[in-house]
Parts: sequence; C-alpha cells; structure tokens
Amino acid sequence: MSEASFALTPYPIHIPEETLADLARRLQATRWPIDAGNEDGYYGVRRDDLEKLVDYWIHGFDWRKSERAINAYEHYRVEVNGVPVHFMRRPGKGPRPIPLILSHGWPWTFWHWSKVVDPLADPAAYGGDPADAFDVIVPSLPGFGFSAPLPRHPDMNFWKIADLWHELMTDVLGYEKYAAAGCDVGALVTGQLGHKYSGELYGIHIGSALKLSFFTGERAWDYAAGRPIPDDLPVPIRSAILQLDRRFASHLAVHVLDPGTLAYGLSDSPVGMLAWILKRWASWSHHDGNLEQVFSKDDLLTHATIFWTNNTIETSMRMYANANRYPWTPSHDRWPVVEAPTGITFVGYENPPGISTEQRVPHFLASDRAPWYNHVNVAAHEAGGHFIPWEIPDAWVSDLRRTFRGRR
Repeated sequence: MSEASFALTPYPIHIPEETLADLARRLQATRWPIDAGNEDGYYGVRRDDLEKLVDYWIHGFDWRKSERAINAYEHYRVEVNGVPVHFMRRPGKGPRPIPLILSHGWPWTFWHWSKVVDPLADPAAYGGDPADAFDVIVPSLPGFGFSAPLPRHPDMNFWKIADLWHELMTDVLGYEKYAAAGCDVGALVTGQLGHKYSGELYGIHIGSALKLSFFTGERAWDYAAGRPIPDDLPVPIRSAILQLDRRFASHLAVHVLDPGTLAYGLSDSPVGMLAWILKRWASWSHHDGNLEQVFSKDDLLTHATIFWTNNTIETSMRMYANANRYPWTPSHDRWPVVEAPTGITFVGYENPPGISTEQRVPHFLASDRAPWYNHVNVAAHEAGGHFIPWEIPDAWVSDLRRTFRGRR
C-alpha cells in the first residue's frame, strides 16, 4: 500500500481540558493510607515514593508535551466489527516496505512501542538497510487507552483480538499479507495470528513464546499451577522461584479471579490506579533498583494518563479473566500449532530460575513450548525486562529484522 493509497483520515490524539482538570482535582483530593512499617516496600508501593510521583503529576507533568510527541505520528480511529480501534501509523521508507502490526501487553499502552517505530519504518536513518523497512501499525488493544469504550464487548480477550487485527489489516487497511509482532498479552495475540492466519502472514516475532493455552484450565490464576516447590532444590534456585512467584502472583490472581471488584477503586482513584500499575512497571522491568533508569517520571505519567483519561483500567484488566472464561481452542490440529515463521526474543531478567542467559535458547528448544512454534530465529539477551521494545529497543529491532529477512 502506498502513502497515497492510505485513504483513512488522520485523527490526532487530544484529551479535553476538562478531563485533565478533573484528574487534577481527584489527585489533590486523595485520601492517603497510613502505610506504617512499609519502609522496605514489603507491603507494596511505598507512600513516600508515590506521593512524590503524584506531586509531580499535579505540578510538573505536562500532558500536552506528551500529546505533541504522540501526534508526531499519524493516528486513526476505526470500527472493526463494532469494536472501536485506535492505531498509530508510521509509513515505511525503503524499496518495498511490508506492513507490520505491533501488539502491546498489560499494563502497556501503544506508546510502549514508540522507541522502535522509527527504526523499523526508516532503517536507513538509523544505520540500517532500507530493504528492512516496514509500514508500522501500532494499535491500542481493545479496552486499552484510546480503543474504548467497550460496553458491547465485555468478553474481549487475546484470541478475539487476533480476529479483529486480521480484519483490520486485510479488510479495513487492504493489505494482502502482513507481518506481526508482540509482547506479553500482545505475544498471545500475535501467536494466535500465526496459528489461525499463517497463510496470510510473512511471519511473526514475539517476546515470550507462551503456549496459546496458557490461560486455560482451573488454576490459570496460579502462576505455579498448584505445584509445590521441591524440598531438595538448592537454596538459590528455591529463592529465585519464590521471587518469580511474588513478582506475578497477585497480578494474575486478581486479574483472572476478581478484576471487576478491584476496578471500582482504580476507576475512581487515579492514585490507586497509578499504584497498581506502577508496582508492575517496577517489578517487571530490569532497573537495578532505580526505576528511572527505565521509565522517567514523564514516561510513567504519560502511560498512566492514557489509562486514566480513557477509563480503561477495568476493561484492560478483564483481558485476563476473559482469556480463562472464554478459553482458547485451536483452529486446526496441525503441528507446529503456530505455523507462521516465528522469531523470539528472550531477556535475562525473565530467565527461568537456575537458567543463565547463555542457556536460555537451548533450554527453550528442549522445552514442551518449542514444538508449538515454527521458530526460525531465537535470541536471548542479558539486558532487559518485561517491556522489551522499551527497555532494549535496539536489540528488539535487530532480532525482528533478522526474523523477516528472506521472507518478504
């Protein structure tokens, strides 16, 4: 598709001033918990840290500055099967750019892809080969950010989003064939595209390589799936397992079992919402004790403001419960389950307990997850945490380009 043939009318992002004023009033009226005895953060986000960030949200953060940076790209809003979909676009610069759709996760926004969009679209400007150029499409997942509200689609989950993305790319945007990439929930969306629509994809690139059945079963809320930790494990491995469980257990349990109840508090209090998602940004990213190495205060509050002003914390959290309530079922019984050529990026902060980065690729290839994917390019990096394209954008871009070379 050429630039001239892209017929949709851009719809720049703009949050009304009255919405921002209401946010400021709510922030200033916060009733704070006592938070006694939490100097070490054992009980969760420390009040002292959160108060400083909220004070900056009120007095220092400039949403309009973030909005201008976001609107340096093209933005569009469409309906796909009655579902509101916002997406950002950066047309490719090269001899034959191919379309690429990028799917984010939770608590991500579309803007978590912002560090890789330009290098993917215009490789030559970043020292790359223009033959690697992509037309980059970056949607907000339904129920996240500007792809809202969803009053008629309370059952949205990752495999239903894959159907919407395929219709967006083929019917709405008119691409005959496209590429896809994603992380976190977006990796499941992308994996489902590679499963159900492999014949219409150049390939996929993902950041986790979970089984598409990850959220099925009676204990999908339990990261350990009810398995006890063996008594004879070495102490360092046992400690690493417990640390991993603590990192994800409360998130998965609440989002699968009780997201609606939590949403009453988080939809009413911007500080409550910020605390819940800040804990995940801090726990899941690789920052050696200084979160601002990864996310500046402006970064954190840009993402938080996108969640808050669109009232999407409830519908974004429900994604997990719906993946379990409406289980994934295969569209075919062939192997690999995901037939599209698949590239995978692993990061050191998410290495399984006892597995080094050097061991990560062979460990995956020997696992029961590897046969699920038609993997053609698997890489592991020591740096980086859960937000891969934000934390190690150069490595992500390099890995993704390698996946698609020779497949255009």
